[in-house]
Amino acid sequence: MFTQTERLIAIRNLRPKKKQGFLKIISLFSFLGIMLGVAILIIVMSVMNGFRADLTDKIIGLNPHMILQFNNKNDIKNIKPLLFQKFKGITITESISGEGIILTNNKAKGVLIKGINEKDKLQSFLNKEITQGNLKDFSRGKVMIGGELAFNLNLEIGDKINIVSSSFIDTPFGSIPKQDSFVIAGFFNSGFYEFDQNLIYLELNDSRSIFNKQESNVDLEVFLKDPFLADKYKKEINEMNQNIFVSTWSDTNKSFFNALKVERNVMFIILTLIIIVAAFNIISGLTILIKNKTKEIAIIKTLGLSENSIIKSFFLTGFSIGFLATITGVFLGIIFSLFIDEIRNFFSMVFGINIFPSDVYYLEKMPSEINAVSVAIVFFLSLLITSLASYFPAKTISKMKTTDALKYE
Repeated sequence: MFTQTERLIAIRNLRPKKKQGFLKIISLFSFLGIMLGVAILIIVMSVMNGFRADLTDKIIGLNPHMILQFNNKNDIKNIKPLLFQKFKGITITESISGEGIILTNNKAKGVLIKGINEKDKLQSFLNKEITQGNLKDFSRGKVMIGGELAFNLNLEIGDKINIVSSSFIDTPFGSIPKQDSFVIAGFFNSGFYEFDQNLIYLELNDSRSIFNKQESNVDLEVFLKDPFLADKYKKEINEMNQNIFVSTWSDTNKSFFNALKVERNVMFIILTLIIIVAAFNIISGLTILIKNKTKEIAIIKTLGLSENSIIKSFFLTGFSIGFLATITGVFLGIIFSLFIDEIRNFFSMVFGINIFPSDVYYLEKMPSEINAVSVAIVFFLSLLITSLASYFPAKTISKMKTTDALKYE
């Protein structure tokens, strides 16, 4: 692709004379700018990929993979055998959900009430996320609430609370909201503030009673071996019975994942601009280099070297800076991404600053997931930017007249 002569000229251009120290500074800034831009881009993308993966795992652990809601009660009995037959390794639980209000200690708080079957409680995320109390104590007349909700309402295990549901009962004085008293059996901590602040669990029969639901009036929650097949199974269930409303964990959290995607794309664009700005240093550096070597270029032309070879040699000069900077940036980005948590702990220890505190983010360590496709995109994007930044200044040589150049001092 490049001849030996073209490579020798490029190497010579990368070693400017002492009086051309300004070119060294420009080249250094170009190298550092592209290297840091590539490295930071890979680190940020890896951390955001790690966040997405960890949050996805938490969301999958908190939510059923599919929720089936029915208009016809008979569909519940008919669909269960079909689901077990069609989808291997699934678990099906019953639940009743609704909205209500907690009344306690002269305080009131709107909450989402979820009733689960006592025999299915081990299937729920409660089995892993109990911070106080014991899941064995969770039975009829008991309630499990989020730690944030307990803190805000100043509640302790064993306290009694009143729950007012969104269902009404008829009395001689008219319709009034149905309410009942429950004892707190424990606190859970999901790691999501919205869950811990607004969600409570009742035993299924208690939930059925407080919402005036009939025994057959329940939702089915389906847990899969592979949660990422939920959307595929949803289509198959809709083909089996169009009267069943099916929602998946990705449907429930669609806006959240869309927000993460937008944030990731915005960060990618912003950090790519850093590489582009650094590439402008290559343009300015090559432009100055070509201007300083105008006479030498003219002499080389008269000695028989083709104009195309001269353009390629100066292009190689700029591209070499960008290529080496990109390689270095990719290497540093991957190394930092692999040891990001150790680096965080080091800076926390040296400067006494708790970076990424676990009590705020509910993650034991800073997540990082290196995606080979993302790294490849960053690598080739950086090479494309530096190639363009090297080509356009080098192309100006074609407009240079040999006779005028020989007069240049």
